[in-house]
Amino acid sequence: MTALDKVQAVDQQPGTDDTALLRAHVAGDRDAFTELVRRHRDRLWAVALRTLGDREDAADALQEALISAYRSAHRFRGDSAVTTWLHRIVVNACLDRVRRRAARPTVPLAETEPIPVAPVDSDTALDVRAALARLPVEQRAALVLVDVQGYSVADAAQILQVAEGTVKSRCARGRARLAALLGYLRNPVPDGDVPSQTATTTGEEGR
Repeated sequence: MTALDKVQAVDQQPGTDDTALLRAHVAGDRDAFTELVRRHRDRLWAVALRTLGDREDAADALQEALISAYRSAHRFRGDSAVTTWLHRIVVNACLDRVRRRAARPTVPLAETEPIPVAPVDSDTALDVRAALARLPVEQRAALVLVDVQGYSVADAAQILQVAEGTVKSRCARGRARLAALLGYLRNPVPDGDVPSQTATTTGEEGR
């Protein structure tokens, strides 16, 4: 069972699946969309937060995405799962926000939230967050879906609306770049091999 299959199975009873709720919303049921959001909000929020790294940006992007989904529900064709459709809208909202932010270089990037990793010290966590933030947005989105959220490549391809090979390529390039950025974590330099600040600036250590 894929990650999307597991999500679709949560809280679903006969006659009240996601598609039925979306259709009920389009037909005028005021509670249907609220129930749909309740089912998937936590996972949608996690994707937004990991992609953007900033809680305020993630909240804004998620709100924009849900408003868009609410208004465009009548255009849902049923050629994918409702969950896939919702995640696609959220990811697109996040990518649009990242691109707008990148187009304004005078505005400093907010610090990212830590991605799930083994317990590390605070300095290492900062390095991991900074490295993730340096990835191109397309690679970052693919890694968030596949490596952080646990989606299959096929599911991520549906959400991102690209070929599976593209997702694999983006993940591979993203992982390689992260490995290069964080390679020193695997082979840390012994403390005794690090020259003191005085030595590196004056060259007088040991004199």
